[in-house]
Amino acid sequence: MDDCDVIFAALPHGLSQEPARQCVEKGIVFIDLGADFRLEKEEEYHEWYGETFIDKDLHGQAVYGLCELYREEIRSSFLIANPGCYPTSAALALYPALKAGLIGTDNIIIDAKSGVTGAGRTMTQNTHFPECNEAFSAYKAGRHRHRPEIEQTLSRCAGKPVEITFTPHLLPVNRGILSTIYCDYDHDPALLRRCYEEAYEEEPFVTVLTDGEYANIRNVKLSNSCHISLHFDRPRKKLILCSAIDNMVKGAAGQAVQNMNLICGFEETTGLTAIAPAF
Repeated sequence: MDDCDVIFAALPHGLSQEPARQCVEKGIVFIDLGADFRLEKEEEYHEWYGETFIDKDLHGQAVYGLCELYREEIRSSFLIANPGCYPTSAALALYPALKAGLIGTDNIIIDAKSGVTGAGRTMTQNTHFPECNEAFSAYKAGRHRHRPEIEQTLSRCAGKPVEITFTPHLLPVNRGILSTIYCDYDHDPALLRRCYEEAYEEEPFVTVLTDGEYANIRNVKLSNSCHISLHFDRPRKKLILCSAIDNMVKGAAGQAVQNMNLICGFEETTGLTAIAPAF
């Protein structure tokens, strides 16, 4: 540990807290790709992950590592909670509208789909190839452990509590997340589109697609990019957002490297723009 400047941890929940404490005490940056530091409330962490905070002060030092939202806080932090994949897709899609107060906060529905790599390496029946191939279904409807993380981030964006309906689905593909999000709006659609374009015009990894285009996981595969498209059901005053990321890159390792770049003073895109080997 003493020979390291930065340590990345990709451990099961409950196992990152002690090494994180050791790193912070030594002035070593600790980037946790697990869930140990994502939730601010210990009771929620215990409810969804069955663990407790071993050091409340340590958890108070953790910064949520969604670079597009918390860039300045990340730069000066030694402890980063790398966001989950579903929360990354949802937060980037909703942030501009919530921050500007342009959408309602009491009826947000997130319908998200993930490739099977989102389940990790553990063998399960529903990710076994004969089970998931040529199949498509929801899972953990209303009880997925990423819901409190999503609500926590969206509430920060809105400056008030946000509750969501969140249903994940398992796609029969290797990688990628597509979130389709429904929310109420009462403003000119042109204002909403302008809000998104201005929010992300300087962001190297977020692209707001033009009118009529649709976010597609194929177009972000193996990249650290997030593509967002806006669609309007004008008679019903519904804004429909589509957000696509690669769950293994922007939803995990790529975002962790982006955090490291910010902390270490590197160009934020360093190591994240090359074409990755496909599988």
